[in-house]
Amino acid sequence: MSNGSSITQFLLLPFAHTRELQLCHFWLFLGISLAALLGNGLIITSTACDQRLHTPMYFFLLNLSLLDLGCISTTVPKSMAISLWDTRAISYTGCAAQLFFVLFFISAEYFLLTAMSYDRYVAICKPLHYGTLLGSRACVHMAAAAWGSGFLTALLHTANTFSLPLCRGNAVEQFFCEIPQILKLSHSYLREVGLLVVGVLIAVGTPTSGKLGFL
Repeated sequence: MSNGSSITQFLLLPFAHTRELQLCHFWLFLGISLAALLGNGLIITSTACDQRLHTPMYFFLLNLSLLDLGCISTTVPKSMAISLWDTRAISYTGCAAQLFFVLFFISAEYFLLTAMSYDRYVAICKPLHYGTLLGSRACVHMAAAAWGSGFLTALLHTANTFSLPLCRGNAVEQFFCEIPQILKLSHSYLREVGLLVVGVLIAVGTPTSGKLGFL
């Protein structure tokens, strides 16, 4: 039996066990990463440099592109390294950091998409009040709330997950660290399941409450 303090590294799941397929996976993910970097980089550069694109919609798109780049940069490079160097190991601290940033970028992206849906709702349903309801200050506050909510969500779940005793080895059945796979290594997971249920309820209720606030 082992606990969280005795585990110094985790073993991630490789995409393939033959060298040819591992290299194929590396080049495929490299191409996807470069395409994502180019596409999001163009959006960020165009939005920042073109004065005509300094509108709420493109401001949110710029933030969304930053979150997309962060999410890809958190998981894909390690997976590529596993395939290139034929190693599955990731340190305990590295796994916790990866889990935190995955949750941070995904949660912030969800909250930002919710803010973008509010932006489109006001633009379509209340066009005459659009400039008043969604000025530059309101957009900055909404984006900051999305980033901040993502940070707090990631911090809460990461701290809670890695405070559980890990008694079932260190093999993670996924190519990156995620909560369900870490919970499989623990006997005591009801607390984290409760937090996940609360998170789902908040996620379902956020769009509804936001829409009611505009009505």
